[in-house]
Amino acid sequence: MPKFRFVNGAARFALCALLAPGAAAFAQAPVQPGAAEPRAPAQPSAQGQLGQSDDDSPGAKPSADTFPVLAITGVEVMRSKLKSGPVVIAVSGLASSEGWTDVELVPLSSGTPSDHVLNLVLVGQPPSEASSPTGYAPVFAILPLASDHPFAAVRVRAASNSVVLKDQPGFTEATPPIDPCSKCIGQYFLAKGDTAPAGVPADQLLRQENLPANARVIRPNDGIGDVQRNPDRLTLVIGDDGRVVDAVWE
Repeated sequence: MPKFRFVNGAARFALCALLAPGAAAFAQAPVQPGAAEPRAPAQPSAQGQLGQSDDDSPGAKPSADTFPVLAITGVEVMRSKLKSGPVVIAVSGLASSEGWTDVELVPLSSGTPSDHVLNLVLVGQPPSEASSPTGYAPVFAILPLASDHPFAAVRVRAASNSVVLKDQPGFTEATPPIDPCSKCIGQYFLAKGDTAPAGVPADQLLRQENLPANARVIRPNDGIGDVQRNPDRLTLVIGDDGRVVDAVWE
């Protein structure tokens, strides 16, 4: 089975400096299979946080405290003009709230899949506490590959969508998800199929069909059957008058 290798994490930050002016950079030769690789601290950029895992090998899995970000908004593949220079995958996305750190691209498997599509997940560490829905936050990450990689396409996944790019070099963009709840406290919740009550202006209605697919709506008489943390799930608490009294990304 053909194998592929990733350019090491230190070189990743050097490439980040080309994409995000002002980011710290330091370069190092690509690591050879089996060689030890030093770890560099994550460096913030103008667009988000670029993270690095303890294991940058193919198939490295995110740690237990990382989650997929909410959505992918763009994927670009760039090929270096240097001899034997790397191929760089750059991905932009949206996190459910501010405060996500160590955002990185994690391969789903090792080796080369039979369809020669490299499957990646954009993950990061969410805030330690539940976050108010004050608006989505842009994030990005890059992943260098060796110039002789065997992949014909790249597919990047997030919590709510997946984006595939077949052109190398090339880029593609995805429509950002609707953000219906950045100002939803006090709005009247209108379940799918219900009729709006008389006297409630349209701009004061929060329609269920505009919420994320996995949104949880807790009405006054509802119980709670799941307390597992999910920072990509929006939870709305509805008051006795039918209006939103609280909202959090868990």
